[in-house]
Amino acid sequence: QVDLLESGGGSVQAGGSLRLSCVASVFTLMTNCMGWYRQTPGNECELVSTIESDGSTYYADSVKGRFTISQDTTKNTMFLQMNSLEAEDTAVYYCTVDLDRKYGGGWVTTMPCLAGSRRFDYWGQGTQVTVSS
Repeated sequence: QVDLLESGGGSVQAGGSLRLSCVASVFTLMTNCMGWYRQTPGNECELVSTIESDGSTYYADSVKGRFTISQDTTKNTMFLQMNSLEAEDTAVYYCTVDLDRKYGGGWVTTMPCLAGSRRFDYWGQGTQVTVSS
């Protein structure tokens, strides 16, 4: 059983769009805070966006105005709509959860991806996004 399953990655040209999905199978989005990280070429994971159970959101400065995070609680699925993609957005994107708000909604903005996979109770397998200029 896959606890978090991402999909929607692919290859697009700069200026294009992709929509990532993350389906949770063992917990509900309704009471948890979800987030997206992406892996940089230096193998650091940088926080891209988060969404609280009340719908409040956070975006990294680099994606503000271009990316939109949302969720469908009826499908227990989180989305990341990515528009006006740039070559710098090329990365593996991971979804994760601050389960039961263990960290009080406080997210680390940058950390080694290995640390991220150990910090959170659930960490997706990742989906590759490649943007060509």
